[in-house]
Amino acid sequence: MLRQTVALVLTVESVLSIVSTLSSGMEIVHVYTKLHSEFGRQCLFSDRPAELLVDVPADQSLASQFTQRTRRDQSLQASRDMSEHRVNTKRFESESCGLNHEEGGWPKDVNHQVMEQTIRFRKKVEKDESYINSILQLGSVMEHCIRQNNAVDIYQDCFEDGEMPEEHQEPPSAKTINVFRDPNELKRTVTGLSWHPDGGEKLAAAYSCLEFQKTSRDMSLDSYIWDIENPNRPELSLKPASPLVCLEYNPKDCHSLVGGSYNGQIAYWDSRRGSQPVETSSVEHSHRDPVYKIIWLQSKTGTDTFSASTDGQVLWWDVRKLSEPTERLVLDPSREGNPERALGAISLDFESTMPTKFMVGTEQGLVVSCNRKAKTPTEKVVCTYDGHQGPVYALQRNPFFPKNFLTVGDWTARIWSEDIKESSIMWTKYQMSYLMDACWSPVRPSVFFTVKMDGVLDMWDILFKQNDPTLSLKVCDEALYSLRLQDNGRLVACGSQQGEATLLEISSGLSTLQKNEKSLLAAMFERETKREKILEARQREIRLKERSRSEQSRSEDGGREDIDQSPLQLMARAEEDFYVLTETEKKGKEREDQDLSSEL
Repeated sequence: MLRQTVALVLTVESVLSIVSTLSSGMEIVHVYTKLHSEFGRQCLFSDRPAELLVDVPADQSLASQFTQRTRRDQSLQASRDMSEHRVNTKRFESESCGLNHEEGGWPKDVNHQVMEQTIRFRKKVEKDESYINSILQLGSVMEHCIRQNNAVDIYQDCFEDGEMPEEHQEPPSAKTINVFRDPNELKRTVTGLSWHPDGGEKLAAAYSCLEFQKTSRDMSLDSYIWDIENPNRPELSLKPASPLVCLEYNPKDCHSLVGGSYNGQIAYWDSRRGSQPVETSSVEHSHRDPVYKIIWLQSKTGTDTFSASTDGQVLWWDVRKLSEPTERLVLDPSREGNPERALGAISLDFESTMPTKFMVGTEQGLVVSCNRKAKTPTEKVVCTYDGHQGPVYALQRNPFFPKNFLTVGDWTARIWSEDIKESSIMWTKYQMSYLMDACWSPVRPSVFFTVKMDGVLDMWDILFKQNDPTLSLKVCDEALYSLRLQDNGRLVACGSQQGEATLLEISSGLSTLQKNEKSLLAAMFERETKREKILEARQREIRLKERSRSEQSRSEDGGREDIDQSPLQLMARAEEDFYVLTETEKKGKEREDQDLSSEL
């Protein structure tokens, strides 16, 4: 009864406090207090052995008065249930506002935009005694902080020499994720691939038939944009006037694409506007041959591109106005700008860190290095690199070492240095099938990929081994013509002759930057470059010695005997020497056969 009365009194008091609080407009505050004596004595526990306090023996006579019950468990709580808490939450109000900051700290009579007034005011302040005293006081504090920073390196790694746990290195592998097939009955070759710049969730593919006189009226002209999660049907069809040979996403605008057609025209698409091109170049001012490569340039507007074709021209375009090119370059190795001697361009490379330089791979096996900002055609063609016996189908600078670039032509892939023009610094051995495309890994500087006409994708890690690929994968039974890697280096797309774009995922070992990989590859490139320079100097020295020796022997033997002879006499002499040489070789071969038969 006493407990209920106390509870009732507390309730009435609380009600009165609430009413008075509401009437006075103050905040509602509840305070629960309790005396410390009600908590009981502090418990002090200690370890002690068990001891028997009392032993009451059982009284067997009382057993008949008890009823046996089945056993069951019941939980008991030996202490009172108590809870105590305190809540005092204050409301936090936030506000979002903008701040327009201008140069402040100037008096109202000083216009900070006028340099003369600000200079006059600074001189006046610098002569003030309080300003001088403040600078002297703050100078000692700043000096102390600077000395602390110089004495203690807070970014020092104290455990860099410790043993790192060895990482488990999985063997290189790749698996097929999806295959995007040409939805038309007449299959065409996937001649160009481009990844969506925002996350790489879409893949643009250009389809055309590059075989001579193999096209027909029933063959489709469309190219497609695929969603990598949906291989059943394309997300968007691009409808050009002529089949697309190359297609490229704009790295600054994920909705813009530009493509080069088989008839030489340039077309520009905005994926938000549908399948039809927004702009198309006129036939009169376009290329006269198929456009094999087109690249977006780094510019303020993000609308500049340039294209290369086998007609021997490199054209610059602004996609906002494709009526005519903004600039033109004829790939004449004689540097005279003659279109009749121009080299057919089939590959193109541009590095954003070198905005004035670009490189062109030609049908004749030459790589032409050009300077866009040069004023005359003689200065625009800087130099050439000769190392392939067929067209240079792929050309790309290393994304980590731009001075080194990769080329693919005939049956081999070569790595070049800009400082060495006579020969490449590294190359693969000749393959059994023709190489059609190649590209560097965007995340690992020592890894590059190549595709061949036997349907094999080769993955090379030149730090691991140089003679053979690290991983070779048979992608399909027909020839592979195009190759493109995603920006994260994990997904690779390969385009085949029968219109299949195969999407593969490579293992983490080939798509994760390894420890000290950049420094090791830089040392390798530098070593190979020095070796090639030494070999070039040695070859020049040998040629000079042979030339001087031949001139000396000619002057001693009376010299001008060969010069005075007619061309017919020279040919007869060469033919006689040839027959003598073949007869000697034939006798030597017969002698070896006789020796071999006698031994048997």
